[in-house]
Amino acid sequence: MENMYLNVFIYKIFNATAEHISLMVAASAVMATLTTVFIGALSDKIGKRKLFICGGYILWGVSIFAFALIKSDFATSAFGSLFSSAMVSASVGANLVIILDCIMTFFGSSANDAAFNAWLTDNTDNSNRGSAEGLNAMMPLVAVLVVFGGFMAFNLDDPSSWTVIFTIIGVVVSVIGIVGIFIIDDTKTIKQDSPYFGNVIYGFLPKTVAKNPKLYFFLFAFVIFNTSIQIFMPYLIIYYEKTLQMANYVFIMAPAIILASVVTFFWGKVYDSRGFRFSSNFALLWLIAGYILLYFFKTYVPVFVGSLLMMCGYLSGMAVFGAKIRDLTPSGKAGMFQGIRIFSQVLLPGVIGPYIGKTVLKSAEMIANNDGTFSFLPNQNIFLASLVVILLAFACIFIKKDCDNV
Repeated sequence: MENMYLNVFIYKIFNATAEHISLMVAASAVMATLTTVFIGALSDKIGKRKLFICGGYILWGVSIFAFALIKSDFATSAFGSLFSSAMVSASVGANLVIILDCIMTFFGSSANDAAFNAWLTDNTDNSNRGSAEGLNAMMPLVAVLVVFGGFMAFNLDDPSSWTVIFTIIGVVVSVIGIVGIFIIDDTKTIKQDSPYFGNVIYGFLPKTVAKNPKLYFFLFAFVIFNTSIQIFMPYLIIYYEKTLQMANYVFIMAPAIILASVVTFFWGKVYDSRGFRFSSNFALLWLIAGYILLYFFKTYVPVFVGSLLMMCGYLSGMAVFGAKIRDLTPSGKAGMFQGIRIFSQVLLPGVIGPYIGKTVLKSAEMIANNDGTFSFLPNQNIFLASLVVILLAFACIFIKKDCDNV
């Protein structure tokens, strides 16, 4: 919901510009990174992942529910004539969503990016990380599929629909945090006795880089991979619905996500048996093929095939990169390295990718809304830019001769 539909929310309800969406993704990326650096190191220091996972999920749900309180006329209702202009009021609302998104990201990243990802590294090894990462990588888009199905019953142009949506999702996330109290085993967490601030900066120290050159090479390649994804992903649903005029885009995305999730589940096992080079090459080639089809075609069948290949490449790539990075993470220091992992997965891609997307959409077509404001129409250039960037990641993997050595 956060990565795909929050952009739709501010686009539909507050007529957000490409600059608003780019700012929201970038600000969320910065918050996610800072949170993961500090909370990941703190979970190492006190030796408690479960506390941050469960507590973070409960508060994450509360913060999601808070979006239900931001209405399209919030600024006008709160400040009267000061924000009486529809355009100004919409801009204020969009900026409030961005601020609340940062608050929500703090709780979500504490729970998932910092604590859960460290817990997953603690509780897997070289024999099963690919399989575990395959499951882990497919879950976000399975969740998107659930959201797609649930949202079909709602009119997303109606602000009251979003109130119900945020309420449901907020409650579900908090309940998951409560359930986690009873099902998560914290026994394998290793408590670190080193100074907390030293843990915070450990992954960013030159001496750490020198000790783990392979890890940082793959983190660099992961930056490029995720930057490619972040160029188009913030605009994907808007592109389907508004630019391609596919009101039934759910029937493109849902089958693509289901099939891509199945492929990713098995592709994690391919990583375990065939190694990184084999599994990553196919993932990147699928992604490249998907970009090419989405750039050149705008009719239902090729868009579906392009979306399927893109999703297969995206999810499988996340799985194999994630497994490789976990394999190379020093034992007992998983929390310390979550900050540098999120730096490569979220911060740099979340700032650079949307900026590239915003730049290639600078001359995008504009359409007038009923209230006198204007909205942009994303075009196929986002896929061309994504293709150029992913070719750089492919080149990195190609020149690395010892990809499969840990």
